[in-house]
Amino acid sequence: MMDLRPRSHPTYLAFIVHRVSGLLLALFLPLHFWALGSAISGEARLDGFLRWTENPLAKAAETALVVLLAAHLAGGVRVLALEFLGWRRRQKDVVAVSAGFALLAGLLFLLNVV
Repeated sequence: MMDLRPRSHPTYLAFIVHRVSGLLLALFLPLHFWALGSAISGEARLDGFLRWTENPLAKAAETALVVLLAAHLAGGVRVLALEFLGWRRRQKDVVAVSAGFALLAGLLFLLNVV
């Protein structure tokens, strides 16, 4: 029978968060380009889009986007450190710091936006 304990390790969770955040950010990109394209279409269309972004759902999505960006950045830095510094016993601590960084970035953004 296959041993599933490695999948419960915090570094495996960090791997999953890094991959999923990257995928979600890639899915967001076409929406971002669509929003930028509205600026080309005219001032009235851009103003309408900017008014729409003032609703609470859009603000929550912005905060989630910032958390995704921070999580992906922290995960990428963790992977780079792993590549250049090698495996350390304190990888769980590095994962915790990465997660804390992502949540702190989202919280700071949320406090500034609201």
